[in-house]
Amino acid sequence: MSLPIIGKLSSSSVIRRHPDNPVLDAARVPYPTALVFNAGVTIFKGRYVMVFRNDYGSLEKQTLEPHHTTDLGVAFSSDGIQWDVQPKPCFKLHDEEIIRAYDPRLTVIDGRCYMCFAVDTHHGIRGGVAVTDDFIDFEILSLSTPDLRNMVLFPEKIGGNYVRLERPFTVYSRGGVDRFDIWISESPDLKYWGNSDLLMAVEHVPFSNDKIGPAAPPIKTEKGWLTTFHAVDIDPARGKNGWEDTWKKRYTAGLMLLDLENPRKIAGMYREPLLAPETDYETGGGFRNDVIFPGGMVLEDDGQVKIYYGSADTVECLATAHIDDLLKLCLEG
Repeated sequence: MSLPIIGKLSSSSVIRRHPDNPVLDAARVPYPTALVFNAGVTIFKGRYVMVFRNDYGSLEKQTLEPHHTTDLGVAFSSDGIQWDVQPKPCFKLHDEEIIRAYDPRLTVIDGRCYMCFAVDTHHGIRGGVAVTDDFIDFEILSLSTPDLRNMVLFPEKIGGNYVRLERPFTVYSRGGVDRFDIWISESPDLKYWGNSDLLMAVEHVPFSNDKIGPAAPPIKTEKGWLTTFHAVDIDPARGKNGWEDTWKKRYTAGLMLLDLENPRKIAGMYREPLLAPETDYETGGGFRNDVIFPGGMVLEDDGQVKIYYGSADTVECLATAHIDDLLKLCLEG
């Protein structure tokens, strides 16, 4: 299938990258690591918490066998900018079937912190939900069947049920290629999930020709549930664009607003990228260049929104915008 080339993309003018980016990289982690990115971030018990993906093999080994050397680290912060990384990783899964866990997303519900994560197994990619009160002990509540990932939880029950966004890997039914979409499901107990519906398809996003998926968990506003998503486009001309032999994809961050009472209804979507790769740490020198992957979004009391994103599959970065500006983007399209 011939894909339309997307061309040049730019970030929205309402977004501001933090001048201290990246806010976390491998040099600031006190144990073996090569790549630090795709973190989940929230405020829990009065402080910022970041659980980050830690690919800890050597740089050379990451290219050869990146799927066998990943765990999750945790860091705390008083301001969401300067991070105190704890002395050892906080979460790892590995056995005869499970290869690794990665890409955490954090959501606080009723005073407990829930973590969604992806799991590579020898029989496909699964999505997991765990809960913790101290980021030392985690109780795994559920693991999906393959193939499902990019799951994020809403921070409260809606209509009596827990709700999550997710991205199944629909290959056969979508022409045998990447045409991955965002779905929505619900659960009475965070263990058993169903009542699933398509929320948004890749063809509904003008700046994607490949796939889309959930990004940072939704935040509640007066206008609706505000949430980011990631969008991917392919350009065969990109060739080698990182450490691998070839990397033809570009990841950007999109923004949409879901109805408060019925989040299966899209109340608005910004039809251009909220964040597109533009800076040196987003477009060069990374494991996979031209990648922006939001995993955390925090709404401050003054209306500022902190958006945390993995950059070039290598470092963790921060961008900010005012909530009113983000809502306006969604409602005006």
